[in-house]
Amino acid sequence: MSAGPRHVGIIMDGNGRWAARRGLPRVAGHRAGAEAVRRVVRAARDLEIPALTLYAFSEQNWGRPTEEVANLMGLLAAFLRDEVEELAARGVRLVTVGDEARLPDPVGTRLDEARRRTASGRDLLLCLALSYGGRAAIVAAARRLARAAASGADPEAIDEAAFASALDSHLLPPLDLVVRTSGEQRLSNFLLWEAAYAELCFTDVLWPDFGRVDLEAAVAAFARRRRRFGLVEPESACVMPLGDFLRVGG
Repeated sequence: MSAGPRHVGIIMDGNGRWAARRGLPRVAGHRAGAEAVRRVVRAARDLEIPALTLYAFSEQNWGRPTEEVANLMGLLAAFLRDEVEELAARGVRLVTVGDEARLPDPVGTRLDEARRRTASGRDLLLCLALSYGGRAAIVAAARRLARAAASGADPEAIDEAAFASALDSHLLPPLDLVVRTSGEQRLSNFLLWEAAYAELCFTDVLWPDFGRVDLEAAVAAFARRRRRFGLVEPESACVMPLGDFLRVGG
């Protein structure tokens, strides 16, 4: 049996479908999704999960309609403005991964302020993946290591630990659990290197409806799994049905 996850990553999916089912514009789904972020961050802190990464805006999301991107950036800036006091008070430290250079100035300013004001947080490391792509993150790490080698570092000294330390996510503990909402079953370029041995949970719950109960269910499912990391498990160990591994909630 596994202990609780050290690091949970969530692919927050389903805002648009949530809105469509209610006859509402997509921005209404994104607003409801922002409320789900608030619920889940509070729940993760209460459940004593050390680190939580939320896939807030992917590298590919820049290809969405201009108005939708602007709405998402506005919601992000408002979240950072409205939540920073509570994050700091609850011991949450905010960090980010992704290409921040593409973010509009108001969002960058809010991020800088939120990171500064939460820097002393020790109860939850909250990472927002913004303008993020797993492949791009791996390429960026490779470039950093290549530049170091060109400057005289020994290429033979590059191992998995060295590569991991070159990633933007190096401050985060190992990724133990990835949760994706809305019934889709893929990683969508999320923390590809980090997810090598992560447990995967897929739920039909749309992100705006996701809350503490759903997070607790995912963590409970993780705790029931046996993680072998390529090794052989004792024959006496029980094995859960595959369906129990893949489905949580919904």
